Amino acid sequence: MTTIRVGMGFDVHQLVVGRRFVLGGIEIPNEKGILGHSDADVLIHAICDALLGAANLRDIGYHFPNTSTTYKNADSKDLLKQVVHLVLEKGYSVVNIDATIVTEAPKINPHINAMQLVLSACLNIDKENISIKATTNERMGFIGREEGITAYAVALIEKTAP
Repeated sequence: MTTIRVGMGFDVHQLVVGRRFVLGGIEIPNEKGILGHSDADVLIHAICDALLGAANLRDIGYHFPNTSTTYKNADSKDLLKQVVHLVLEKGYSVVNIDATIVTEAPKINPHINAMQLVLSACLNIDKENISIKATTNERMGFIGREEGITAYAVALIEKTAP
């Protein structure tokens, strides 16, 4: 019998002048960057929460609290690798990721392939198993005013060990 589980993740951060715009493990040139305790990579944070949820391992804040100096300016790729390790320790492997980024700027589509390559290495899965989509908020709300960015992710994991 194969056991599969699904998890859903969400993250949101403010956009501010003076910070880097790191998304999907790559830096994208932009007038505003993403504000947060770590590098504030909303895509990776949503993926972490999706994986942790699928494995019933709580959430990213539980494992990497923003009150800890250990994670100040942390590279989110390192956090994702730790999450994958936790999932593997529980006897699961990552099957696929489906994610959506919501932001007005910058344009995300030109960077999706690079993000998939970086995430593929972190997740130990083929880039073809990582779907990244991007949309705007049609100029409505805090996203439309370019004050923030969100990401949603769904992860499928499969039991590989008893």
